[in-house]
Amino acid sequence: MGSKIVVNNYGSFDVTMAYGKGSTCYDVNGKKYIDFLAGIAVNCLGHDFKPLVDAVSKQAEKQIHVCNYFTSDTGVEFAEKLLKATDFEGVYFGNSGGEANEAAFKLARKYGFLNGGEKRRVIYTLESSFHGRTLATLTATGQEKFHPPYFAPYVQGFKTIKPNDWEAIKTSFDDTTAALMIECVQGEGGVNLIDPKWAQAAAQAARKAGAIVMADEVQTGFGRTGSLLASDELGFEPEVVSFAKGVAGGLPMGGILFRGKANGVFKAGDHQSTFAGNPLACAAGLVVLNELQKPGFLEGVKEKGEYIRSQIKSWKNKNVGEVRGKGLMIGADIVEGLSAVEVEKKLLENGLLTSTAGKNTLRLVPPLNISQSEIDEGLEILRKTLETF
Repeated sequence: MGSKIVVNNYGSFDVTMAYGKGSTCYDVNGKKYIDFLAGIAVNCLGHDFKPLVDAVSKQAEKQIHVCNYFTSDTGVEFAEKLLKATDFEGVYFGNSGGEANEAAFKLARKYGFLNGGEKRRVIYTLESSFHGRTLATLTATGQEKFHPPYFAPYVQGFKTIKPNDWEAIKTSFDDTTAALMIECVQGEGGVNLIDPKWAQAAAQAARKAGAIVMADEVQTGFGRTGSLLASDELGFEPEVVSFAKGVAGGLPMGGILFRGKANGVFKAGDHQSTFAGNPLACAAGLVVLNELQKPGFLEGVKEKGEYIRSQIKSWKNKNVGEVRGKGLMIGADIVEGLSAVEVEKKLLENGLLTSTAGKNTLRLVPPLNISQSEIDEGLEILRKTLETF
């Protein structure tokens, strides 16, 4: 299998996937899997979605890459439609969530320097957050397990604040603060929800101290929680939003949206990327955005998520604790004494793709257009598997 010859940085399972259709995948041996993983919230329209396949194929015939000395017509079209849909003023395109957050942190640092000099350098993130695998984004991640000593020294200037802690707001921000970044739902941290009122109050306090406010929507953005951007529902109106994962339906893409005080901070040469704004990914992004904006699509995401959560709760399985989430970003805590990884492995054997998060949480992030029959088939596998422990 592939894991025998590809460097296994990911701890991959010994399964090699061959193809998919809808929200169902098949490995090279023909084994079938219901997809409650979507490439870790990337394949938002599932597999072999014809409008996406057609758009990417058409674009590949026309043009695959344009260096960033120029713009592409497809990239400009996507940027215009994205800004109109999100009510932002500017966009930077990159290739991944980590790169998107790197760009956001660089923007925040420059903003701080321009509006406070050398001392305004501190960027606050939330405890239990996750922001990426580069040195800066690892440092920003509010989980000590991601800070092993062999990657030290880490980047200076990052601090954390405990989410939903009202007292912490009072003492955290001052004239050294450049930015506050809020991960709208803490995916890797365990699918933890953020109190909207707390997010609004924290944002207000940060702005009062002279900082800008940013949202990490790498996982929550583009319909995952049932709204185009999860920060819209939280209501803290960030000046910067980072995005990636589902934006291009499976093609590598990320970026940041910016407005207000953050607009115009970046100048030529401040941040660049060879593949940024790749027209192939932009063509895919246009299809994703078009689907998300269809009447009833996002409401359907909310309804599917509520259905999955309510079904799992109704089983009253002794191995499952709290079940939470927004839209199709769902976490089910596995009780002490049983490992979520054990459950994940058994589900894989039984034909259901999932992942784990946080201390001991099973994470479910299926394609946003998953069918009811696939949901029910996946839930049946989950129910029967949990009963075996």
